[in-house]
Amino acid sequence: MIDSALLGLPDFAGGQVWLVGAGPGDPGLLSVLALHALASADVVVYDALVDPRILRLARPGAMLDFAGKRGGRPSPNQPDISARLIRLARAGNRVLRLKGGDPCVFGRGGEEALALAAAGVSFRIVPGITAGVGGLAYAGIPLTHRDTNSAVTFLTGHDSDGAVPGGLDWRAIAAGAPVLVLYMAARHLPSIAERLMSGGRRSEEPVAVISKATTEAQRVVVSTLGQVATAAAGIEAPSIVVVGEVVRFHAALDWVGALGARRVDPAAG
Repeated sequence: MIDSALLGLPDFAGGQVWLVGAGPGDPGLLSVLALHALASADVVVYDALVDPRILRLARPGAMLDFAGKRGGRPSPNQPDISARLIRLARAGNRVLRLKGGDPCVFGRGGEEALALAAAGVSFRIVPGITAGVGGLAYAGIPLTHRDTNSAVTFLTGHDSDGAVPGGLDWRAIAAGAPVLVLYMAARHLPSIAERLMSGGRRSEEPVAVISKATTEAQRVVVSTLGQVATAAAGIEAPSIVVVGEVVRFHAALDWVGALGARRVDPAAG
């Protein structure tokens, strides 16, 4: 149990909405503020990517309200979700908007916060560990390393209409940073890889696709930019893609894989 007074945690008052990042999956990556919110909220409005074990940490009696979006499937639209948050808060509830990763990193938390501000609803933003950081760490891929890169570019692999982002200057992106981290890119990986190579990235540049990062079902596929579309075909969502020389560290730093190997009973083989 968290001692809120000892830690000086803020009061979660009725009529407020907290936009909270649940991290990429592993419940151990929740922040203290996120746990405090779960223990206090009257209503938890949660996304599809929130691990079920995290929902079990909600206060007994709290209402769990699913508002998840998944690409290519019928989903609630953003205005309806924002209106629901406003309605629940105006009814006097302590409303926890629980989002996978970080609410403001490709999580549309900024849009929800703007809607709350326009409606005069008090809110707080609680950052979470985004998959582009936590997922790479669990794959043994450092986001930066002084021998490979001092810059990183984060981008999404699809627009709001589900297509490859058409407003991006892919040639500039290809040249802009040694390491690229792409969210929601698996469906369009062949097209994205081709655009990056057309922009000057080498076909033999290492690429990793991390599926279901930080969960027990995590899978890492390591390939090259020229071959990754074939190598990662069929990989399950959600996934994160990283392009760059830092991928080569996976072979030595795959601590999740090493832990799994140590759990294997040699006699069982």
